[in-house]
Amino acid sequence: MDALELAMKMEKDAIEFYTEAAEKTRNAAGKKMFQTITLDEKRHLDMIAQIIKGLNITNKDVSPMQNVKTIFESMKGEMMKKVEATSDELEAFKIAMNMEQEGVDFYKKTLSGLKKEKERALLESLIREEKQHYDLFANTYQFLSSTGNWFLWEERGIVEG
Repeated sequence: MDALELAMKMEKDAIEFYTEAAEKTRNAAGKKMFQTITLDEKRHLDMIAQIIKGLNITNKDVSPMQNVKTIFESMKGEMMKKVEATSDELEAFKIAMNMEQEGVDFYKKTLSGLKKEKERALLESLIREEKQHYDLFANTYQFLSSTGNWFLWEERGIVEG
């Protein structure tokens, strides 16, 4: 299995995990986050598939942080209520953080062996997005496990309006 096929498998695994996590998560913000990240991972899968087929793709300028920030902004009233996450939900966020870090590490390692510019550009884009996914999951984990000490993206912009 070559690097791009392995990348496809990793993205498929992430889609499966995040879909299941979204179905099981009771917290509305957490559920929407998993659903949004699932869409990102499906887009990643499609981009990798296009590269494997030899098609030219254009990397869309996508900001996972902005997508999820929009979710949080639309739900800020509900989010500031006392939120209690189950240990299973918190564990799902820990697993998600680990999956995203493994993705970043894999893409960085794979990047060094690629010579085709379009493949390099794709992996550089995936690295940026997977890092943002990690930050989103880490931030949400912090919010759900310790709401009183949480600052979204080190700012209070969302909760203060």
